[in-house]
Order: sequence, then C-alpha cells, then structure tokens
Amino acid sequence: MFMELNKQQLERYSRHIILPEIGVEGQEKLRAAKVLIIGAGGLGSPIALYLAAAGIGKLGLVDFDKVDLSNLQRQILHTEDMIGRPKLDSARVRIQGMNPDVEVQTFETRITSENAMDIIRDYDIVIDGTDNFPTRYLVNDACVLLGKTNIYGSIFRFDGQVTVFQPKTGPCYRCLYPEPPPPGMVPSCAEGGVLGILPGAIGVLQATEAVKLIVGKGTSLVGRLMIYDALNMKFREVKLMKDPKCPVCSEEPTIKQLIDYEEFCGMKNQMTPQQVAQQLGIGSVTVEELDVKLKGKEKFFLLDVREPFEYEANHFDEATLIPLGELQSRLDELKPHQSQPMVIHCARGGRSLSACIFLKESGFQQVSNLEGGMMAWLALQNK
Repeated sequence: MFMELNKQQLERYSRHIILPEIGVEGQEKLRAAKVLIIGAGGLGSPIALYLAAAGIGKLGLVDFDKVDLSNLQRQILHTEDMIGRPKLDSARVRIQGMNPDVEVQTFETRITSENAMDIIRDYDIVIDGTDNFPTRYLVNDACVLLGKTNIYGSIFRFDGQVTVFQPKTGPCYRCLYPEPPPPGMVPSCAEGGVLGILPGAIGVLQATEAVKLIVGKGTSLVGRLMIYDALNMKFREVKLMKDPKCPVCSEEPTIKQLIDYEEFCGMKNQMTPQQVAQQLGIGSVTVEELDVKLKGKEKFFLLDVREPFEYEANHFDEATLIPLGELQSRLDELKPHQSQPMVIHCARGGRSLSACIFLKESGFQQVSNLEGGMMAWLALQNK
C-alpha cells in the first residue's frame, strides 16, 4: 500500500507521471522507497540531489567528513559558506531546500564492521559513493549478508565505473575484485586528480539505476560493468560473471559475518611514511620547517618526485623535478648535490619516502622526507 500523492506532489512529479513506465504508481513507489547513500562527496552529491528531486521518500546519508575548499570543484551538494561544517549538515540543507517531502536520515560516522548492519538494514537500496577499498568490501559484504542491492560507482582522473550488485541474481564486488590491490598501489583522487564533472556523470548513472530498480522498469546493470572514458567520450561494457567460489555470495560462503576490512586490505597497523623513515634512520622535515628553510635562504636541495602533470598543477619554484620512476636512470644529475642536505617530496609522502630509501642506499646520506608532501604544504598555505 503506497502513500497517495497530494495535489502539489502530482504537479511536482508531473513529468514523471506522464511517462508510461512510471506513472502515478511508479511515483508512489519512489515516494515509499528508502535509499542509503554512503558518502556525501563527489558521487554522493549528484546521487542525493537527483534522488531527492525524483521524490525518493527516505534518503539516508553516511559521512563523517567536513566540507573543505578543495571539495567544491566536484561536490555539488556543498557551498562555500559551508566550509568547515559537517558535510551532512550541508547535504541536509540542500536536499530539504530542493524537496521538503524527502525524509533525510543522517549518520555522521565512519561506517564500520560494528555499525554497518544496523545502518543498512532498514533501507531497500544501498548506493556506494565511497573512495577506498576497505569500505567498498565492507559495504559489499554487508549488502550480500542482508540481501540488499548495492549500486556501485568509482571515479579516478577521467575514468569511471558503474554496476549493480544484486544478491542471488548477479555477481558481487568480490566476484569483480577478489583481492584488494597492495596498499598504496592505487593513488587516491587527491594524489592523481579527478575531472570535476566526472562524479556527476557516474553519480547520475547510479541514481538512474536506483530509480529503475524501484519502479521495476528497464534493464539494470546487474552482471554488467559500464566503463566511462570522459577524455575520449567513450562508454564500453564488460560482462561480469558470478564467481561460484566467491567467499561471500556463493552457495557455500566462507564469510558469514563482517570481518576486519583494514586488515583484509593490508592497511591495519600500516606504518606512516614518517614511522618508516624513523625506523630506517631517514630524516623528516615538516612543512613548517620547510617554510622556515625557504624563507631563511638556507642552502639545501629540494627534489620533487611526482609526475609532470602534478608538478604543473602546483610546485615549489626551488624544486627540481625527477619523477620517482626516472630516479635510477637520472641519478647522475643528483650527484653534484650529494654533499648538500636534500629534502624530497611528493603529494603525500609515500613516493618521496621510496626515493629517500633509494638515494640513501645509493650513497646520499643527507636525505629527508617532507612529511605530508605537497598536500600538507597546500593545507598550511590555506590556514
């Protein structure tokens, strides 16, 4: 039994209602639906806005982050006056400003093995807008265990992916990615960048799949992975097969409850670059200390081991660029500076630590890693 639409709602959703595939009955289904969006960032923004506009009755939002200036290039839920405030506060204001009929339930917390089942249980559909592997595996496993449909999306630089994981009828995330990549192998959007419009395209596709599933029309992406190349404006499709030995969605699963996903992804007790540097006897420099060095005209050699496109976006005028992958072949270029103190940086400190280790093994004794890299430096300048 669906809640009948009032006169104002009939007018608001009139362009839906005149579609034979939706009609009044379909709109009432949307009004009765409960959808959980995990992440109120790049993907969560268009998903939340379009589902609110479509008339979803209850939207759940999970996020624990605050609005940052760097978010505004792509996270269209948020505005400049919300910088520093929780993303969920910003999201609630935008959603209810667009459609006050929508009930908004917020969970200002990191989703974990301890709370995931309780958060997800009450919702019909879960939409994954997260950006890290432990959470993706966690959301997948919780949805399989609870029998919930999981609409997956991911973005990086100019590329995006979308599919639907529906228990019993199709494969799950583990069927697609049985094992996570080694920690640090896949750079984050903060390190590699992302076209600001890309999450809009992918998020809208995720929202579209949700609406289709709720009204029961069209062909979903269950068993199909859609890959979008924004730079060349190409879509391609890959068929996904259910893994008969999948540890969570097969007939004989070995995972019957949520596990430690940080440990599964090799990230538990993982040392920070600073801790590794200390253990190896490699020096470290904070961005505040670097600031003093630069202003004091102290003599030292500053080496940037990022990629050229990262350097072009922002760099120190005093730095010499040699990407980490070219360091071994270009070592002779650094030998004239071997007697100088050397500060090495990348985006966040991981690649520069690898460079420090290599250079120390190559006879460079006065090497220091910049803690937090360029991202920490930019944060310092924005204070």
